[in-house]
Amino acid sequence: MTAYLVIREGSKWTDVFRLVDGESVTIGRAPTNTIVVKDERCSRNHAEVFQSQGQWTLRDLDSRNGTLIDGQRVHHDYQLQAGDIVRIGNSQLAFVHDLSQAFPDSNSVLRSAQAVQQDDIRDETVGPRDDESVLETYEATTITHRRGQSRFLEPPEEEDVDVSLPKVGRAAANLCRLAFELAKASDVVTLANVALDGLFEGTQVDAGGVLLHARRPSPKPPIDNLEVIASRSDSAHRYHRVSQFLSTTVMREGQAVLARNVMDDSQLGSRDSKGDILATSVICAPIRSEGKVLGVIHLYSTDAGKTTDPDDLEFTLAVADTVAVALDNLSRQQELAENLNQIRDENVQLRERLGAESEIVGASEVMNQVARDVARAAPSRATVLIRGESGVGKELVARAVHFSSPRKKGPFVCLNCAALSETLLESELFGHEKGAFTGATERKIGKFEAADKGTLMLDEIGEMNAKTQAKFLRVLEGHPFERVGGSEAIKVDVRTIAATNRDLEKDVAEGTFRRDLYFRLHVLEIVVPALRKRPEDIPELAEHFLHRFVAETGSKIKGFTPRAMEELLRYRWPGNVRELKNVIERAVVLTRSQYIDHTDLVLSALRTAGDTDLDMADARDARNEPASLADIERQHILDTLTQTSWNKSRAAIILGIERSTLDRKIRRYDLVEERAHND
Repeated sequence: MTAYLVIREGSKWTDVFRLVDGESVTIGRAPTNTIVVKDERCSRNHAEVFQSQGQWTLRDLDSRNGTLIDGQRVHHDYQLQAGDIVRIGNSQLAFVHDLSQAFPDSNSVLRSAQAVQQDDIRDETVGPRDDESVLETYEATTITHRRGQSRFLEPPEEEDVDVSLPKVGRAAANLCRLAFELAKASDVVTLANVALDGLFEGTQVDAGGVLLHARRPSPKPPIDNLEVIASRSDSAHRYHRVSQFLSTTVMREGQAVLARNVMDDSQLGSRDSKGDILATSVICAPIRSEGKVLGVIHLYSTDAGKTTDPDDLEFTLAVADTVAVALDNLSRQQELAENLNQIRDENVQLRERLGAESEIVGASEVMNQVARDVARAAPSRATVLIRGESGVGKELVARAVHFSSPRKKGPFVCLNCAALSETLLESELFGHEKGAFTGATERKIGKFEAADKGTLMLDEIGEMNAKTQAKFLRVLEGHPFERVGGSEAIKVDVRTIAATNRDLEKDVAEGTFRRDLYFRLHVLEIVVPALRKRPEDIPELAEHFLHRFVAETGSKIKGFTPRAMEELLRYRWPGNVRELKNVIERAVVLTRSQYIDHTDLVLSALRTAGDTDLDMADARDARNEPASLADIERQHILDTLTQTSWNKSRAAIILGIERSTLDRKIRRYDLVEERAHND
């Protein structure tokens, strides 16, 4: 049969709880109960309602103040009858079977506790009641809206303290604010001081301290290594540490202690320099976490007019438990911070390792974009196509992809397709059997087999012939292959990275490169910029190569002269980074002074890949035409600004002048107006 408990707190009926068959209901002050009764006279676990032989039964759980039915204390299991009023402290719970009888219309509720008490006086017998006779006026539901921070989290002004509010209510509000402040503490000392401030506000004490173990606690921590983390005294005397006897008792038992009238008790009180006992009452509560005692909170009063009571003990114990939770959270935060720092250190080490493996140098925006492309491509198994002029470092980018990928522990194999003939290229890729062709005196493992579980980079993929392209495409599609001259099917797990300086789209249009292979390779693309397009990286690259070759040769060279660096920035580097590396190596070998000068740099007169024959012819013709030095300077500055898309900072670096000097020359030669005219 369906049953309900209608709950009354104070002067109003506040809630209706439906009893479910087969489920027991616990009643008490602790928040873990099914029905929480906020009453000081209610025990933490007060009573239980459960079903027995089809009847709902009430059992008192050895509560402190007892459970009453019709004014009689329940000592044994009691079978509830419709209309019974269960009294727990100042709260009542009415047991009914049918809410329609208890609330026949929206304007009625159960009768008041006073009416029930009068019936108890008239009728001492226990039995069913007429539900319709216990109805009174029902109050309309009201809804209150609230914005902002709860007023319970705001410290009250002294004149705002409501002395009429029960002490337990004030303690709950103080504890709520204190827990909020403890959660914000960033270190143990701050946390301990916040706890003491809350304790002094909520209890009748004038001195106290928070003591914690000096080292990490164990299940049975020693009692002689407590360290005073924070202390406070509002009296004329400084704080005195808790006595050994009291701390030993509290930590051994794991229970809080309240001792009053301890003026003459040397084991509980504390003495000043004159030997007089100071404390009149003492509270000592353990800070407990998961069965371990982390420390103690020690409070005492030296004023006979301030006497601590059990409520102060309850409040101190609640604060101690809250401090324990805050300490655990703070410890976890510190562990997370340490783990985060460790992860950052590992990332730095990985980046350093990646830099050591790939030797990618440069912090320009275009190189940052390359780094982002590498980071996106590395975790994938997809084929990567790396484009760029010869000498820009395509192989270094491929190494970066490999060593940033899950295959980093596998082999990295590189093969230049332009350096081999058609027969040798196929043999290098797929291997050959003994006697497959003239000179094949033994079996050879190809690059695909050598790169199993790793990465294979094919440089200058555009130079691969049509026959090899077809076989290569089948392997990329996941099909097994055979060695040259063999019949055994071989299947490998290899990620392929292709690199080229050719216009593959043009080769596809002309029929020299397979269209299907192009689309199979062109899954992920990384474009490596030419060195002339990132001049801001030239000083860093030059210093990098200088330090390397100085270490290799034992040279005493310290750096570059300003004129030498100006030459490096002005030069267009048709050979890109490879040419810069060779120029620096040659200068280190030839230079006899401590600094490399512009005369030590051997720079070629070759045109870059971006220069056309017409441009070069125009440049030669322009050099043969007479012109003033100012006209030549004007044209050179304009060309540099045009090449850098009018990025004045980059242009100033290439020209080897200050940014302010460049601005003056732009105004002198009216270059801004000419740029607007050209646009």
